[in-house]
Amino acid sequence: MVANDAASPLLQVQGLAVTAGGQAIQRGLDFDVRRGEVLVIVGPSGCGKSTLLRHLVGLEQPAAGRVLFDGHDLHRGAEAPRAALRRRFGVMFQAGALWSSMSLGENLMLPMRLFTTLDAAERERRARFKLALVGLDGGFELMPAQLSGGMRKRAALARALALDPELLMLDEPGSGLDPLNAARLDELVLHLRQYLGTTVVMVTHEIASVFAVADRALFLDPQERTMTAIGAPQDLLVHGPAAVRAFLGRADAA
Repeated sequence: MVANDAASPLLQVQGLAVTAGGQAIQRGLDFDVRRGEVLVIVGPSGCGKSTLLRHLVGLEQPAAGRVLFDGHDLHRGAEAPRAALRRRFGVMFQAGALWSSMSLGENLMLPMRLFTTLDAAERERRARFKLALVGLDGGFELMPAQLSGGMRKRAALARALALDPELLMLDEPGSGLDPLNAARLDELVLHLRQYLGTTVVMVTHEIASVFAVADRALFLDPQERTMTAIGAPQDLLVHGPAAVRAFLGRADAA
């Protein structure tokens, strides 16, 4: 029986092997995501960071192993209870994945309309609140095409928060942003964790973001095809394997 308290992990990855296009990408992945933490997945390009994230949200079937969310397997069993589990976390995809034909308000209210019993007035109130939370006050009527790159990222984050998720999955949230806007997005992630208690798993290639937001970092090695380190970024920078120290040390050279 799983203990649903602050001491139990929210997400558990056990012996996970992931593939892409029939090719083995990563294997033997074993780690937990603790409630209330920000865990950042890092590694060189092509190591499988985004592929792993797709497995963690239940979009890809693992070649081996399992992913447990609050003690329940995301990939096995009847579809209805697994779909209910997936609604307990929000996902921000790299490209934003906003519906271009809908306003920001409509984008946020759609999952509420589909998966809750909230009336129209309450859906609008909550959508406006989430947009304000990410700094898009007054953006309810805007269309995605009217947004700058930074605004689009924040709108996608607001949409990921629409159902008040316990776990937030972010795929390269700072990708394509200038350093100032990327830093602002990092601050927003920390704000959400502090004030909403949201647990966050984030994929990034931005070393500055790793040190800015991560409680722990998970390093995926493309040569070894497995995780070779997990821990606080500063500890990994000093005491981690050589490849991890070199990778994280790029922040000092930048």
